[in-house]
Amino acid sequence: MWPVIGLFVAWCCVAAAAQSSNPPAQNQGQNPPAQSQPAQDVPDAPSAVQPPAPAPEPPPVERPQPKKPVERDPWTGQPINKPAPQSDTNSDQTTPPPPMPPVKTLPPGTTSRQTPPSQEQLDVLVRVHTNFVQVPVTVKDHGGHPVEGLLSTDFTVKENGVPQKLTFFTSDPFALSVAVVLDLGMPDTAVQQVNETLPALLGAFAPYDEVALYTYSSTVSQVSDFLPPTQKLAGLMSQMKVERGQNSGPPMLGGPIGTNGPVINNIPVGEPTEPVYTPQKEAHVLNDAILRAALDLGKRDRTRRKIIFVISDGREFGSQASYRDVLRLLLSREIEVKAVGVEGASVPVLRKLEQLHIPGQGRSDILPKYVHATGGGDVYAELSRRAIEDVYSEAMSEARNQYTLGYTPAKPKTPTRSAYREIEVLVHRPGLKISAKDGYYPVPMAR
Repeated sequence: MWPVIGLFVAWCCVAAAAQSSNPPAQNQGQNPPAQSQPAQDVPDAPSAVQPPAPAPEPPPVERPQPKKPVERDPWTGQPINKPAPQSDTNSDQTTPPPPMPPVKTLPPGTTSRQTPPSQEQLDVLVRVHTNFVQVPVTVKDHGGHPVEGLLSTDFTVKENGVPQKLTFFTSDPFALSVAVVLDLGMPDTAVQQVNETLPALLGAFAPYDEVALYTYSSTVSQVSDFLPPTQKLAGLMSQMKVERGQNSGPPMLGGPIGTNGPVINNIPVGEPTEPVYTPQKEAHVLNDAILRAALDLGKRDRTRRKIIFVISDGREFGSQASYRDVLRLLLSREIEVKAVGVEGASVPVLRKLEQLHIPGQGRSDILPKYVHATGGGDVYAELSRRAIEDVYSEAMSEARNQYTLGYTPAKPKTPTRSAYREIEVLVHRPGLKISAKDGYYPVPMAR
């Protein structure tokens, strides 16, 4: 009896639970009743009904992908690889590029029309700054020693007799651009003596200087372009030791050491008649050598002091360029000539005699004129090798450590027909000797 009653009670509980979970269809969408029956604390009996499905899991959270860094140019800061734009996954259409602007073309053989410059712009294009004149000045005392510590107020510069207002003054050293010109037309003994001193010449330059090497006799040759005083230039100068000068004495026209072979009764072997020998005419193209060096120096930086350093006996014969034309170029390009006189030019008595002009034999007074006109100095005349080596150091030090005066020329009260302008430099200290160039040729103004 009791088992039947228990089974009936369990069935009633299951029926009540099913009714509460599935309300009648007619009650759906209506308001629930005001009072509900209290829930009963009756444990659920085991049932064969399938349990309800579990609640769905939340969708996984999408983490943002790290952006690729933009590489930038280290100099300009501009991006090298731009990140690709993110495409819209919901739309399959891409944004079209903006339309290209219209391109205007011209018929072949024509050019675009530009707005002509105004008169003020033309004046700016044509106007050229007036010539700024630099005057290197060497000041020495009675003993020939350089004088230091002078100020701009100690100097007065006159151009064609008119005092000029100094706008630039310095005593700082300058970097040098030097063209070394070596005379190979001298006797061989003099050339070999000079070749032995070339290492000392190289040691007279500073590391920031630049040097070019030229040789001349009947023609001019450039041994090296402008180079710093390094091992390369030292190697080129060491190769100069194999260069030979002219043979001393008159040329050999015949005999066993002549250049035309053996002769019998003054008739060359194998020749029917006696030939006529004409000795080769000597040439010492000093003007052409200085001109070649000046043209190359004119292309160097203007901030450098430009020097032509000549090592020669001073003979000039057979040049195509004239002294006047070469001097004009030197003075218009602010180039100073310094020189060492060897052989006959190093002996005072012979130097005076050689300066006498003999028609057909050239001149020996050209080199001192170049030196005095461009720098106001004299030719160094030395005989011994040690004295020549000392001159190298003295000459380069003097060129580097000059006083430099600068001014813009004032308009002269009475214009002159000559383009050449004389310069006179005065120092307001008694007992001092000044060396400076005699004048200059102004650079023509552009039009």
